[in-house]
Amino acid sequence: MTQRIAICPGTYDPPTYGHLDIIRRAAGLFDKVIVGVVRSPQHKQPLLPDADRVDLLRDALADVANVEVEVFSNLVVEFARERGAVAMVKGLRAISDFEWEFQMAHLNKGQAPEIETVFLTTSPRYSFVSSSGVREIAAFGGDVSDYVTPLVQQRLLDAIATR
Repeated sequence: MTQRIAICPGTYDPPTYGHLDIIRRAAGLFDKVIVGVVRSPQHKQPLLPDADRVDLLRDALADVANVEVEVFSNLVVEFARERGAVAMVKGLRAISDFEWEFQMAHLNKGQAPEIETVFLTTSPRYSFVSSSGVREIAAFGGDVSDYVTPLVQQRLLDAIATR
């Protein structure tokens, strides 16, 4: 029997409870989930280095046996093909997320028709949580403990302090 592999690509800068929720739920749907951390995203400069983002995700997901975390720096569809993925899982919080992700799903389908995009709506308690919002709150000394793990919070504070 062929293993059904999905990837969950993203920058995860920082990984939030919303991200973890989507990844854990995807792990219940697929035999294996590979969390793909974008090394150098084109649209922004990450606050946390890719090695930190990978470590933070591995720590937070250590109890999920069928999840792996890797860095990638090529086209997401190539990363998915290289890993034998049948699907890309993307989380949706709001209509604005859908518009962007819908466009990307069509572009990816044109590049890799054999790979499906699966959208999971975020759990209501995380529908307003975004990495950029968490970074902004942390940068001004706010409490982000409701949005990220304690280890993520500490790495964020350390990264902001050394900027």
